[in-house]
Amino acid sequence: MDTNEYLDVFIDESIENLQLVNNRLLELEATPTDVTHIQEIFRAAHTLKGMAATMGFEDLSNLTHQLENVLDQLRNETLSVTPNVLDTMFEALEALETMVDDISNGGDGKQNNGQILQSLKAIEAGEIEIDLNEKNNPNDPIHNHSSMDLDEFELTVVEQANSQGQNIFEINVSLDDECLLKAARVYMVFNIFEQYGSVIKSNPTVEELENEEFEQSFDVLFVTEENLDSLKSQILNVSEVKEVQIQNVSFNQSEIKDIATSSAEEVAATVTVEETTEESNNKSTPKPAASKSIRVNIERLDDLMNLFEELIIDRGHLEQLAQTIEHHDFKETVERMTRTSSELQNVILKMRMVPIDQVFNRFPRMVRSLSKELGKSIDLEVLGAETELDRTVIDEIGDPLVHLIRNAIDHGVETPEQRKQLGKPETGKLILKAYHSGNHVFVEIQDDGAGIHKEKVLNKAIQNQVISKEETSNLTDQQIYELIMSSGFSTAEEISDISGRGVGLDVVKNTIESLGGTIEIDSELNEGTTFSIKLPLTLSIISALLIRLNTETYAIPLSTIMETAVIQRSDIYKVQDREVIDFRGQIIPLVNLREVFNVDVTEQDQDVTEYSIVIVRKGNNLAGLIVDSFIGQKEIVLKNLGTYLKDVFGISGATILGDGEVALILDTNALIK
Repeated sequence: MDTNEYLDVFIDESIENLQLVNNRLLELEATPTDVTHIQEIFRAAHTLKGMAATMGFEDLSNLTHQLENVLDQLRNETLSVTPNVLDTMFEALEALETMVDDISNGGDGKQNNGQILQSLKAIEAGEIEIDLNEKNNPNDPIHNHSSMDLDEFELTVVEQANSQGQNIFEINVSLDDECLLKAARVYMVFNIFEQYGSVIKSNPTVEELENEEFEQSFDVLFVTEENLDSLKSQILNVSEVKEVQIQNVSFNQSEIKDIATSSAEEVAATVTVEETTEESNNKSTPKPAASKSIRVNIERLDDLMNLFEELIIDRGHLEQLAQTIEHHDFKETVERMTRTSSELQNVILKMRMVPIDQVFNRFPRMVRSLSKELGKSIDLEVLGAETELDRTVIDEIGDPLVHLIRNAIDHGVETPEQRKQLGKPETGKLILKAYHSGNHVFVEIQDDGAGIHKEKVLNKAIQNQVISKEETSNLTDQQIYELIMSSGFSTAEEISDISGRGVGLDVVKNTIESLGGTIEIDSELNEGTTFSIKLPLTLSIISALLIRLNTETYAIPLSTIMETAVIQRSDIYKVQDREVIDFRGQIIPLVNLREVFNVDVTEQDQDVTEYSIVIVRKGNNLAGLIVDSFIGQKEIVLKNLGTYLKDVFGISGATILGDGEVALILDTNALIK
């Protein structure tokens, strides 16, 4: 069966199932006695195993199968949920995610999961505290299924061996990392196997082993009547064999029957759906409503957005024509088209909006892992995960949030002992919150940790020459906190005395600003710190103010503008050779765009007594941009400048106006710097 056509569906379904497993494992850790979580994890794992087997991803199927065995014991209450069991299942989940990620990137999903498989088998066998670095005793009576999926013929061999009282072993052979002739070593090992018994199955397959299509280890299911002490020593005598692990595998007749039934189901399944419960099979139960959603490739939505952007440009052209052509019906038609296209724009933008939960859902497990690693107790609270953002923003915001959360855990929240001495609860609080406000989305990361020590930040900034000692006298608290996000603030040394928050935060700031967003910091010593990120809903179509410089038209994003004003030349004065104005009691610098973009100055320009300015904001910093005139507000389509013009100072992109003119879009963040 050609499975390529189902690959996209498989990847999407696998990601959804793994996310469900992740969420339920976290909930299971909070409420270990809640069997409903285990049931949901089991169903998701069973679905994933069936899909992986159907698609031919054997390593993925094997690991999920072994995880399913442990979950089966948990749901039947023959095994208890312990920290060790949870840790192992989280490790298995990470391995499954890695394999699915590899498949989504065009790989084959192959991975050596020997250690995790051994952990799961040990848990299933009741040896929960097993040390995986110790050699397994081949004679230990470990009763568990093989991690390999067996076909009908292989099951028949197992059944015969089982009925004749023969020993069934699963053997893992690991080669040296520097082994150059892997196929030759495999051949020598298999010759030894043939002297002692029969190999039922190998993983990877024999063909793959011969072609060296494996990493450094392989597994075999082996039947023999001999003692395996000498077998193990002979295999270890083969050159470049590093380790041999042998485990007893025993089946009873009912187990063989169950495995055969399960295998038959997986082979027959071409489309895997979620298990139905016994209650859902009851004829009296109403039929569930059909799904009203469909999967659409993001590339199709990008194509749709590109076509709509061209429509916006043509709409602008028609609106300009309507102003010059005196025709009543034509004007009415253009107005109707404008209203319709505006509604269509909202529909398309909503289609591209996805819940920020797609980013947030990775953090609970990350917080859990880091907390255990650092010996801290942290309670993560996620609010507003249903808040929606454009897909392009979602794809970019994940890494900055990861960095901020890691800093909050590592350097913000204190250890339980430190918190106890300060009179705080031993468990720290970390809040991740998202919410809409106007045309923006705000994301906040808040902790109740040590906070930021202003004096130490100032001293470090002066030491690293981020700021001069004279400049520190007029800084507000917000501006002092923002120093930790300055390039060059941190050095390679440890800065734990100021919470270490400067490490790499300049990259976080630059990424957020490249998305048209801003980041602000609020902190109180020994009370905690809040990072507040402001992001635009979308990056494709923005509202902008069109301005004129000589004969050229430029666009300034409205999200960065505080207000516009007209000032007199007499209102401008100089401070330290810079032109500034008094704006509502605050001294702000002026930026003459003609000088920035080398626009010719005429004698008539020198006689101007009034200036049009646009007050723009970047965080708490303001600047006044001097322009020739205002044209008006317009919705524009943001286009990048391509590879050759990507580093043009003060320009973030371009747009095409209704008359076909190209207008450059100003990068106000760069101009304020």
